[in-house]
Amino acid sequence: MTGYLWAVFTVLAAGGQTLRNALQRELTTSLGTVGATHVRFLYGLPFGVLFCLIVLAVNGVQPPALNGTMVGWTIVGALTQICATALLLAAMREKNFVIVTALTKTEPVHVAVFGLVVLGEQLTVGLGAAIGLATLGVLIMSWPKRATASVGVDRAASLEWRPIMLGLISSSVFALSAIGFRRAILSLDEGNFVVRASTTLALGLTMQTGLLTAYLMATSRETLVALMKAWRPSVKAGFMGAFASQMWFLAFAIESATKVRTLALIEILFAGLISRSLFKQGVLSREALGIVLVVAGVVLLLNQ
Repeated sequence: MTGYLWAVFTVLAAGGQTLRNALQRELTTSLGTVGATHVRFLYGLPFGVLFCLIVLAVNGVQPPALNGTMVGWTIVGALTQICATALLLAAMREKNFVIVTALTKTEPVHVAVFGLVVLGEQLTVGLGAAIGLATLGVLIMSWPKRATASVGVDRAASLEWRPIMLGLISSSVFALSAIGFRRAILSLDEGNFVVRASTTLALGLTMQTGLLTAYLMATSRETLVALMKAWRPSVKAGFMGAFASQMWFLAFAIESATKVRTLALIEILFAGLISRSLFKQGVLSREALGIVLVVAGVVLLLNQ
C-alpha cells in the first residue's frame, strides 16, 4: 500500500526543485539562460543514471524492456519540458515577468484537462475544489501589486497580451510534459513503480541532454566550454535537479498527475521560506490570505 507516499515524494520534489532553482539562478550570470537551463540535464544525467542503477541493483532486476509507447511518451515529456522552459524564458524577457510567473502556477488546471483526455483520470468535485483553492491562493500570493506604474511602466502596458499568452502556453506545455512522463511510466510492463520511474527518468534525461548539447554545439560552443569550466557549482545544481526529478517521477508512478501537480504548488511556500525578503519583511495580508487558501487546498486534496 502506497497510501500517502506520493505526497511525501511530491513534497521532497518541491523542496529539491526550490533549491535547484536557487542554484541555477546563480549560474545564469556566467552561463546565460540556456546554459544555466542545460545544467539540470547535463549534470543531472549522471545522477539520474546512478539512481536507476542503484534501484535495479537493490531490486535485483534487469532494466525493464522498453516499448514503443513508453519511448514515444518519454519523447513527448522530454521535448515539451524543454519547449515549456523556452517559452517561460521568452515570457520572462518581457516587462511583466512577475505576472508570467503567477500564470505558470495555473498548471494544475491544465494537467487536470490533459489527464482526463490522455489518461482518462476523472476529476471529482472535491479534487476540482482543491485545485481551485490552491491555484487561487498561489495567484493571490504571486500577482504583482498595483504599483507597477511607479517604476515607469504604464499599467495597460504591464498587461500586454504577448507575455501573458506565453506564460499561459508555457503552463499548458509544462502540464503536457507531466502527463507525458506519467503515461510513459505507466506504459512499462515490468518492474515495480520505483524501477519504472527510475528507468523513465534516466531515458528522459538522456534525450534532453543529447538534444540540448547538440543545439549548443551548433549555436554556442563557448557556452558548452563555460559549462565545463563551471563544473563545481553545476554538479550541485545537477544533483538537486536529478533528485527533484526522481521524486516527481516516483510520485507520478503511483498517483495522478493532477494531484501531484496540485500539491506541488506548496513550492511557493518553500521559495518564500528561503527568500531574504520573508525574513526582512512581515507577511502582507494578501500573502496571508494566499497561504491560507493554498493550505486549505492541500488539506482538501489529501483527503480525496
